[in-house]
Amino acid sequence: MKVLRKSTIALLSVTAVLLLSACSGGRPESTEAPVESEVTNLGTVVDVAVATPGFETLVAAITAAELVDVLSLGGPFTVFAPTDDAFAALPAGVLEQLLLPSNKAALIKILTYHVIPGQISSSAVQDGDVPTVEGQSVTLATMGGVTVNGANVVTADVLADNGVIHAIDAVILPPDVKLSSLAKK
Repeated sequence: MKVLRKSTIALLSVTAVLLLSACSGGRPESTEAPVESEVTNLGTVVDVAVATPGFETLVAAITAAELVDVLSLGGPFTVFAPTDDAFAALPAGVLEQLLLPSNKAALIKILTYHVIPGQISSSAVQDGDVPTVEGQSVTLATMGGVTVNGANVVTADVLADNGVIHAIDAVILPPDVKLSSLAKK
């Protein structure tokens, strides 16, 4: 009986050791960092704007304002991106004037007024004032669709690695920017 008991304990011990070694997966310990699984890279908000039809003028403005690095390296951002049609609706000569190096400060002010720190999907938008990267606030509303300072979001939730883009149908302006001073004379 004593021998049977010792044999049972020995058998259970060997089984436990085998089971525990099987739990380790049989792989030797590695000192290398684990490889992350492949993730689809969407690109930055600038990359996505470049690749999306209808944002050619916006991309030209971002480039002229030298904001490519700011919008590529930082974030997350929510960009209310005026479409090409929105820029075309500006008074005659204003866009051309804004793209001139002498008006770079005004262009930066206007573009950064379209950018909110953080990533806000269209379903998460709440009515109210929200500060922009420019420093002043825009008014978001959701009644009848998402709007920013009265401009309608025409395409929502264009995702990027460092934020989200919502295409809008108008160029919104900080209260202290007057386009009349930029129009061609």
